[in-house]
Amino acid sequence: MRGISMYDSSSVSTLFSSLGSSKSTGSGLFGINLSEYASIRSGSYGKLMRSYFSMDSTKGTSKSDDSTKNTIEDLATTTSTSKDSTKTLAAIESDAKELTDSAKALYTRSNNKVFTKDSGGSYDTDKIYKAVKRFADDYNSMLDTAGKSSTNRISRSVSSMKNETSYNEKPLKEIGITVDEKTGKLSVDETTFKSADTEKIKNLFNGTGSYAYSVATKAAMTESYAKSEAAKSNTYTKNGTYNYNYNSGNIFTDMF
Repeated sequence: MRGISMYDSSSVSTLFSSLGSSKSTGSGLFGINLSEYASIRSGSYGKLMRSYFSMDSTKGTSKSDDSTKNTIEDLATTTSTSKDSTKTLAAIESDAKELTDSAKALYTRSNNKVFTKDSGGSYDTDKIYKAVKRFADDYNSMLDTAGKSSTNRISRSVSSMKNETSYNEKPLKEIGITVDEKTGKLSVDETTFKSADTEKIKNLFNGTGSYAYSVATKAAMTESYAKSEAAKSNTYTKNGTYNYNYNSGNIFTDMF
């Protein structure tokens, strides 16, 4: 991969040439290219130039090579207009989706494969336990990743989810699920859970008014917020290509 230190003056000139072109794509009012404006506003071009001139003066040193690597990683993993890095947002989005899916498997009534009775009229407690355990694990993973977020609406969404859990703490405990006082994480005691009244478990996790449904709703909101924040990313990738995934409408609004 060609490092930033290998760019010469003509390369930098080419990099900036699109700024003065009237044929640039994504132009808005006054002929301003909104995507290019975003890169200037965020400081991505400035980072690239500072890195170029700094490493040009120390060409051939190992320090320069390390600086190149750090600069590229920095550009690839930070979002210029979001408070969270793209790496953090991607993890939150992924974990939120996992939690939404595991909760949906429990609360869905149509064609539900968890809370079904066999020919003898009995529930499969092993199947129910595994489904609830997966839900708890996904819940805890999301708390870990979302806890690294500095985005207010993500934090509020997760806080709301934890409040929902606190509200249901007593009935959860009755079926063997405890809530950690400090972290808010769920712990499922297999023995207590499997010996609990299955109808109580079903009331908590099955149906649109259930605890699982409420958690799924908040997890889906968190996923949506993470996607929205990730859409604000406008920076260079680790391969040196520009990432045009910024919401131009937000840039346009900020111009006035």
